[in-house]
Amino acid sequence: MTKAQFQVFASPEAVAEAVAAHIAEAVRARPETVLGLATGKTFVPIYEALVRVSVETGLSFAEASSFNLDEYVGLAPNHPASFRRYMEENFFRHVDLPAARALLPEADGDAAAACLAYEAAITACGGMDVQLLGIGRNGHIGFNEPGSAFDGRTQVARLTPSTIAANTSDFPPGEVPPPEAITMGIGTILEAREIVLVAAGDGKAEALARAFLAPPDETCPASALQGHGHVTVFCDAAAFAGMGHQAEA
Repeated sequence: MTKAQFQVFASPEAVAEAVAAHIAEAVRARPETVLGLATGKTFVPIYEALVRVSVETGLSFAEASSFNLDEYVGLAPNHPASFRRYMEENFFRHVDLPAARALLPEADGDAAAACLAYEAAITACGGMDVQLLGIGRNGHIGFNEPGSAFDGRTQVARLTPSTIAANTSDFPPGEVPPPEAITMGIGTILEAREIVLVAAGDGKAEALARAFLAPPDETCPASALQGHGHVTVFCDAAAFAGMGHQAEA
């Protein structure tokens, strides 16, 4: 059985509030916290809640740093579907996190060089204190698709058709996601001191169960998290349905 701790809530909205409160507590306790950030529909309400906490309580990110998990290869930072644009619109522009310390892979130039530079920057910063993760229906974390090595570093990843299909709605009509992205490798992710995995909806139930109930296997990248000593899963009841035991929210 996994060592991960599960916090289960009645709704995705309650999950978002709880995750935002958890991140806010970490930043209050250690203002220079290094955050590993994620994108996607799951995280929009989380960033909304975190911005609201910042406005209402005066929570400051002025001493914090952040590294996003990934970015599409070849997209300019101002492309409407780039993760830089997502982060600016949903989080960065609403808080006092310094722009120079709000980092994503530079994926619109030399991708190989960008991977090395990003990994070096993460190392220089001491690694992530708290890493946010979602989970794909095929068990991917970041853009580490099935078959990714558990000791992989920041790299160019080839996206599966299912991942491309799932993300196409984020792009302008008629445009599809690039076939590749720069992503933190699973080995890089596992070096974070704390991992917060977020899952909502019955579409994530099978992936969540496979990640934590079956033996670790590279065909399910998220199962690598079983080897980490400090993982908390924030999920709603629908996503938790396949786990087969109870957890306290």
